[in-house]
Amino acid sequence: MLVRDAMSTVVLTIGPAHTLRQAAALMSARRIGAAVVHDPDAGGIGILTERDILNSVGLGQDPDAERAHAHTTTDVVFAAPTWTLEEAARAMTHGGFRHLVVLDHGEPAGIVSVRDIIRCWVPARQQVPA
Repeated sequence: MLVRDAMSTVVLTIGPAHTLRQAAALMSARRIGAAVVHDPDAGGIGILTERDILNSVGLGQDPDAERAHAHTTTDVVFAAPTWTLEEAARAMTHGGFRHLVVLDHGEPAGIVSVRDIIRCWVPARQQVPA
């Protein structure tokens, strides 16, 4: 199975000036764990995850004052839609992260998460006999 079969094609893209509260609200409304941050001044595409927001709040930082650019991962590992799920899982394990931005012809085409991969690898819930 390939990344294109598992990835979410609904990509939330935010700007570097979004506050962490704004990012969290958008992510929560869409029930997603990561947003692509498009910042042409800082080199292009980064990723902001729920963990980045949690770490900031845990440090006592104000989510209304903190901006996405200060918490964005910019050394992103990108996946291709043609990667196997094993390749994606290996990249996540090696890098210690749970999301990969999927690029197709240099543009974000989706995001694949650990959860997406597990859904493909584990059969749909089956009723357990009582």
